[in-house]
Amino acid sequence: MPRLLLIAVVLLMVPNPEARAFPIDERAPRVMERLDRGVVAVRRDDGSVFVSWRLVATDPVGIAFDVFRSTDGEPGTKLNRTPLTGPTGLVDTEAPAGRAVEYTISPLAGNAGPDGTPPLAPEPPASFRLAADAPIGYIAIPLKTPDGYTANDASVGDLDADGQYEIVLHQASHGRDNSQRGRTGEPILEAYRLNGEFLWRINLGKNIREGAHYTQFLVYDLDGDGRAEVMCKTADGTTDGTGRTLGDASADWRNRDGHVLDGPEFLTVFDGRTGRALASADYLPPRGRVADWGDRYGNRVDRFLACVAYLDGMHPSAVFCRGYYTRTVLVARNWRGGRLERLWTFDSDAGPPANRAYRGQGNHNLAVGDVDHDGRDEIVYGACCIDDDGRGLYSTGLGHGDALHLSDIDPDRPGLEIFDIHEKPRHPHGAEFRDARTGVLIWSKPSPDVGRGIAMDIDPRHRGYETWASGNGLTGLWNIHGEVISDRKPRSCNLGVWWDGDFLREILDGNRITKWNWLRGTESPLLAARGCAANNGTKSNPCLCADILGDWREEVLWRTTDGKELRIYTTPIPTEHRLVTLMHDPQYRLSAAWQNVGYNQPTQPGFYLGDGMAIPPRPRIVVPPAPAPAVRP
Repeated sequence: MPRLLLIAVVLLMVPNPEARAFPIDERAPRVMERLDRGVVAVRRDDGSVFVSWRLVATDPVGIAFDVFRSTDGEPGTKLNRTPLTGPTGLVDTEAPAGRAVEYTISPLAGNAGPDGTPPLAPEPPASFRLAADAPIGYIAIPLKTPDGYTANDASVGDLDADGQYEIVLHQASHGRDNSQRGRTGEPILEAYRLNGEFLWRINLGKNIREGAHYTQFLVYDLDGDGRAEVMCKTADGTTDGTGRTLGDASADWRNRDGHVLDGPEFLTVFDGRTGRALASADYLPPRGRVADWGDRYGNRVDRFLACVAYLDGMHPSAVFCRGYYTRTVLVARNWRGGRLERLWTFDSDAGPPANRAYRGQGNHNLAVGDVDHDGRDEIVYGACCIDDDGRGLYSTGLGHGDALHLSDIDPDRPGLEIFDIHEKPRHPHGAEFRDARTGVLIWSKPSPDVGRGIAMDIDPRHRGYETWASGNGLTGLWNIHGEVISDRKPRSCNLGVWWDGDFLREILDGNRITKWNWLRGTESPLLAARGCAANNGTKSNPCLCADILGDWREEVLWRTTDGKELRIYTTPIPTEHRLVTLMHDPQYRLSAAWQNVGYNQPTQPGFYLGDGMAIPPRPRIVVPPAPAPAVRP
């Protein structure tokens, strides 16, 4: 490595002198989704049924549950002898075969809420109906996939304030990478209820290119009214869920190479219930001069990322970004009171001279979390970090990469850590492990080019997460100290999923889930989703992997190969552990919201979730009240 470059890297790794040290915990409750019990039941191979439900962060301490099974024309049968105070799930070994059954979860409130106060109101029972012909292991959602399209990435949000998630699905036509010439299809977003009901379709139009780097969409309750909005980049010709067209419907800004380098760019907020466009503003940052982003033909100017972050510690904001190979710009917006307002802009090519160190540090993905423990979120933008107020927190100077992981990877160190990789680095830190607050390297591995990397706990013999990567010269499995603990490593480092009953994470790749056998250094199959296909080529990711139903384990959403269904696979395996739904952990929930952005990455909580973990404290959140029942005439 050249001596001057090494000096520059070391200097850039020094944290911003204005970066805050850990203060006394001043975190305020965050406004998050009100979730129902998320009851789900799936048939198992032996004919039994696994039933599970959510524990939510606002549950009273000591809450217990009764579970009832009923069949058509017969009274309900209580399945537990004593109230259930442990795991929120059970196996019904006497479920009748060939008949529809309904499982009802009845909460039995404890003495006090998580902050010592009684629950606000009694909660009615929650139910799930399992059809007589229900498939083994999954829920099928019929799709209205247009001809020439394929179901791609998905996100979830409560679009109608009923406490249940709905799915927003990106239906993708033929796409192209930014570096490729040629026209693409028109990206489409669709919304479905979990019962399969189709809600709406938004066509982003011919002036939004199709591809992983263009079509970033966020699904989140951004104004705290209990209903999630959908926010994304739009243009002339975008048609909302009610059939209304934005801008000039006849405009075609595509040049002869298929790039869109002229014409207006919008940022639009859509109503989650109807898909109706609520408000639009100019997309910021604007493209300006195309050459200012690193080339003249339209590759680097159209590299987009997006995320949701609690920048004030209590309310969510949307952050939309442009550029990461050279110029890097992030713009934070608030959607409050029916108004879309700019909060701040960070620009690597403007502002204080220190901002220049943030050029070219972005990844094909990002992460969000409270890295400095002040109650407000920062955006980990690849090899650099932007503070909640829109100022640079630090830049490592290590450059671009394809994978990024932020969590309490080493539970014995204070705060959060980051595992990051770098594509064709001009330094010896091809894979690196660093402190999330300061950016200071803890350890690194040399490689001239790293394509993929991951961090998750797969070996209980070693404290903390294991890490591994695919790249020239990188071999074996590493512990939190960077030491090789096995010459063998899993074949994939794409995604992970909490699937079976322990706190170790399983390996998710393509349409398969496997368990790492740490004694043999091999993978054991747990699930092969037959008839399903993965997305995005070698990224080989499902439409979504997140805790959207049942207990704290994750569901996996795959499309079928014929495009007719979206299948929600939920674990049929009981667990001994009781945890609050991961979707009420603020960092995990935000990671589910940005999972579809760029190159998909696995969800990560803001606490250590692995073997030997301590049960984390209840998240400090507040939720909107349940809507009043409809008045019937």
